[in-house]
Amino acid sequence: MRTPTNHSAGHRLAYDDADSPSAMHADCEAAERNLGLDRLHRIAVAASAPPPSIRFADYPREVAKPQIEISEAAARLAGALHLHLD
Repeated sequence: MRTPTNHSAGHRLAYDDADSPSAMHADCEAAERNLGLDRLHRIAVAASAPPPSIRFADYPREVAKPQIEISEAAARLAGALHLHLD
């Protein structure tokens, strides 16, 4: 980048000459790495992917429901609050 002229040093005006294209490209790549834009790109690709299938034939196996364990303390507390845990 060239040194600004006709104004105080250290202040760059909007109409000053830009850096070389290769330097600007390197700046963009550094900003992408530091901002995590590659992660945002992966998120955008995943968001634009087709939705999962809802056809039964695509999921031919039975999936067991998870079992919920109710501890003795939780059962006592529910009984004290007159809740029914069936």
